[in-house]
This record gives sequence, C-alpha cells and structure tokens, in this order.
Amino acid sequence: MKINKHTLDNGLRVVHTQDSSTQMVAVNVLYDVGSRDEHPDHTGFAHLFEHLMFGGSAHVPDFDACLQRAGGESNAWTSADVTNFYATLPSHHVETAFWLESDRMLSLDLSERNLEVQRSVVMEEFKQRCLNNPYGDVNHLMLPLCYQVHPYRWPVIGKELNHIAQATMDEVSEFHHCFYNPGQAVLAITGNIEWNQALDLAGKWFADIPAGEAYERHLPQEPRQTQQRRLHVERAVPQDALYMSFHTPPFLHPDFYTSDIISDVLSNGSSSRLKQRLIHERQIFTTIDAPITGTRDAGLIEIKGKLRKGVGMQQAEDAVWEELDQLATQPLCDYELEKVKNKQESVLTFGNINYQRVAYKLAWLELNGGAEVINDELSRYQAVDAESLKRVAREMFRSDNASVLHYQKIN
Repeated sequence: MKINKHTLDNGLRVVHTQDSSTQMVAVNVLYDVGSRDEHPDHTGFAHLFEHLMFGGSAHVPDFDACLQRAGGESNAWTSADVTNFYATLPSHHVETAFWLESDRMLSLDLSERNLEVQRSVVMEEFKQRCLNNPYGDVNHLMLPLCYQVHPYRWPVIGKELNHIAQATMDEVSEFHHCFYNPGQAVLAITGNIEWNQALDLAGKWFADIPAGEAYERHLPQEPRQTQQRRLHVERAVPQDALYMSFHTPPFLHPDFYTSDIISDVLSNGSSSRLKQRLIHERQIFTTIDAPITGTRDAGLIEIKGKLRKGVGMQQAEDAVWEELDQLATQPLCDYELEKVKNKQESVLTFGNINYQRVAYKLAWLELNGGAEVINDELSRYQAVDAESLKRVAREMFRSDNASVLHYQKIN
C-alpha cells in the first residue's frame, strides 16, 4: 500500500492512500484525546465531545444534513485513547467533508444550549447502558480492580453520571481548548482521490486553523501488579458470569502481536480453545470470549463468560485457569498456530480492502509512530512462534497478574 504523508505548519498530520476500486472517499479525523486524558473528578468528557461535535458549528448548524445532501454519511466513536470522526461520500463531492470537518475543528458551537442538549443525550446513554442494563456495571467494577493509578481505571462513558450532569461550560471549554485543534489531530484520506488533490484540499480547509497550544501528557503509569485482586457481587441478571482480566503489553510493543495471537487462540471462532473445550465439550459456559483492549499504554486481555445453569462459580474459574496454564506451559502445535495466523491474515487482508477502515487504521498508526506500519502488520503476526507465545502467556497469565470478578445472579 503506497502511503503519502505531510504535516501542515499548524501541526495537522495528513496521511493518504488511493484506492481506485471505489468511487467513494473516506475523510477521517482522529483526535489525540480519550478518556485517559480526563481529570478523575470530571470523567466522560471525551465521550461528551463526540456528541458535541455533531451539535453544529459557525457555518454548519446541522452536520449530518449537509453531508447527506452530498450523498455521504458519518459517524464517530470514543475510546480510552482517541476520539475518531469519519465521513464517507462520493469522490466528486469530497470537498464537502473537508469543509464540514474544518468548520467544526475551528468554530464548534459551544453554547449553553448545545451543551444542555448533548449532556441530556449522554446522560440517557449512561442510564441505558450502565444503570438499566444487565451486566451494565461490569466495566465500572473491573477497570478500577485492574488499574490502581492509570486513568484507564474508569470507563469511556465516565465514572459517574454526576460528572456529566454537573459539567460546567468553563470545564468543557477548557477541555476543548486542550485537545480539539490541528496539533492534536491526524487527517486520513482514503478511496478514489489522488494525493495532490487530497493535499490541496487539506491545505485549503485546514491550514489557516490556529495550531493551538502544545499539550504535554503526563499520565501516571500503572505499576506492575503483584497480587491477585478479587471481587464478588450479586445482581438481578439472567445468569452467573465470570470476568478475569490480565495486564498485556501496550499497542506496538514487540509482544503485542503475540498477545493478540493468544487472544485468537483462546476465543476466535468456534474451534478456539475456550469455546471448544468449555462450551462444547465440558458445557461449563454458554458464551465465553477473550478480547484484548489494544490500548496505547499497557492494556488487558479480558476473559468474560456466562455460566451454564448449575455450574458453580469456582468450577468455572478453575476450568479457565486450566486452559490458561496449559497455554503457558505447553507449546502450540504447528497446525493450531498456523490456523490462527491464517485467520489473522484473512482479517488483515479483507480489512485493508475497506477504504473506510483503512482511513482509521492509517490515522491510528500515524498517531502511534507511523502509518507505514500498516504494510508490516502481517509480517509481525507471522513472526510469532510457539516459544514466544508460551513465554508471553506465562508472563500474562500469572496468578498475581489476575483481577477476577464473580458476578452472581441473585437467587
């Protein structure tokens, strides 16, 4: 994949690749701000701004309406590390997306009215997802169990509903001033557009936006966990659930790719170890997964499973430990490792066909050191061998690296 890059004088990083197989273009703006950048007493602000950014700007009272008239659509999401906005539209209307994104970067509507409207939306989302939903408080229980000092210890949606309910205009404006400017952003353009046109449009619409003050991030680093942490709760839920989390290397650490392969070995597909052995063969769980968070700082592999009726919580936990211990002590056979690598190759290959996914990936990789990594990802996964997998599993699945939540149904 041919990657083109340029940094404007105001600090905006522009990255591009052309895909002539489509008539569409994706314009992706990634802001270097997530929930980890929030004050512990003012959480949920990054997610709030995801909503505020659709509330209008100086020349655009309705972002989506303008984009839809050009035949496009947009969406956004927030993580612990970044906030991402993207628009897709026909190539002959691509300038509309540049105009819209630049206008909200330069002159977002931070009026009291917009804040009140979006605050209400976010508060309702918090209630629906976290307060009135079975298992909705799991992240609020698990993250502070896993992280003692790092701001990953609260969920992206916020630690408490009151943090959004009581957010003042001064606090919101200060947060916006710190993060939503060219120096904190990556603009990625993919699809049926040539580099010269993309660069000209980036310069036309973004070059005059003030760079903003440089933000220096000083996050407390999470110390190595040296003792197992446990929590037991009872809730009005349909079935018992087990949650186990282990600290993993950060994104782009040499061992990150190995930990990602381990996640796939455990739970990617019906023939993966946890699903085959603990759902189909031993019938201990009805569902079980083991995703990794893949965060910029040290992340987690999160094992989460719903127990089959009649299975005890300790029985289920012991069964998971058996699988983890086996992975940490016995090398994978060539067939199993090759099968997982082939799945990963398929995911990467088909993912890189999707121009919109490529736009986000280029922005994310550029933020983390270089968009060119997109061309090396497959080789990094292919370099994982059975011994390195066993080594990383042994380090991750230590008993003193575990945080365990027994989430029990009220009888």
